Amino acid sequence: MKWNNLKYLIAYLAPLAALWGLYEQGHWSFAGIYVGFVMIPLLEIVSPQSTRNFSPEEESRQVNTWFFDLLLYLNVPLLLFILHVYFQQVFAGTAQTYELVGMTCSVGLIVGTIGINVAHELGHRSKASEIIMAKILLLSALYMHFFIEHNRGHHKHVSTDSDPASARLGENLYAFWLRSVTGSWRNAWKLEAERLQKANSAHWLSWNNEMLRFQVFQLGYLMSVGLFYAWWMVPYAIAVAVFGFLLLECVNYIEHYGLRRKMLPNGRPEPVQPWHSWNSDHELGRIFLYELTRHSDHHFKTSRKYQILRHFDESPQLPFGYPTSIIISLLPPLWFALMNPRVKQEQNRHQELNPLGVI
Repeated sequence: MKWNNLKYLIAYLAPLAALWGLYEQGHWSFAGIYVGFVMIPLLEIVSPQSTRNFSPEEESRQVNTWFFDLLLYLNVPLLLFILHVYFQQVFAGTAQTYELVGMTCSVGLIVGTIGINVAHELGHRSKASEIIMAKILLLSALYMHFFIEHNRGHHKHVSTDSDPASARLGENLYAFWLRSVTGSWRNAWKLEAERLQKANSAHWLSWNNEMLRFQVFQLGYLMSVGLFYAWWMVPYAIAVAVFGFLLLECVNYIEHYGLRRKMLPNGRPEPVQPWHSWNSDHELGRIFLYELTRHSDHHFKTSRKYQILRHFDESPQLPFGYPTSIIISLLPPLWFALMNPRVKQEQNRHQELNPLGVI
């Protein structure tokens, strides 16, 4: 293993900061937010960008290095421990209101990053153990349906109006939240019903329906919080989950904003191309999010592990990294002023490169 690979330990800064904040409280209650939305965006201004891709030999070594998988796996016990400490601190009843807000936001950030984001990576793997870990991580966000809708819905319909997780040009973040959260949940039920029908399996109202199982597991998780701690703690479990999945939806919003696949004469959209995802080569943000920002290559081959995702010259680049872009997206007029001209530039650029919408 190369020493350079240790840079991915940076991804642990936010969860460790959130854990520190839970113990220290006071203004440190917001420690996770300080790292994710203050320190990382500021450092990205001065930190380098890198478009370098691995050679085939380097890629083979990287994909078989155990260290990268271990980094993902350790997030499962770390997240569960952070949630336990959070519930303990809230249950103690000694925190002031601003400390409760800070702890909830920081832990919600962790639910969205090492929870949903790591689950996203593991959910594309083929090992049963990795898929189980992905579902455990999604449980904390009450967003287990993401495993179904993302893998079988989003990747098929990305950058079309059929995909609730692909933001439309001129659509503000808050309208997108409502459309994506509700649409993804409905789509997951539909996809699972279709799977059962094709398999000639049992009725949709059966334990074979994974969506039904997910609802039971999530309800069981909330009940366990109530039984183990106190029933008045359940809203706090819901609060960190909501913060986490809204953070995910912020990422969904910026990843494909305004980018659309052309419709072919046969009525189907063109194949997914590198220019259908917004990317960022800001190295610090890439590491922080396990290379999620090299999003075009993820859509090109979903099984490609995060440590070997590639840069494509054809991929549209965000002017800032993902953390900074999330902050900007919270202010729709600023986001539109920054991104709408870029969307039109990308549309014109790829109209010239690919006028018929074919490979």
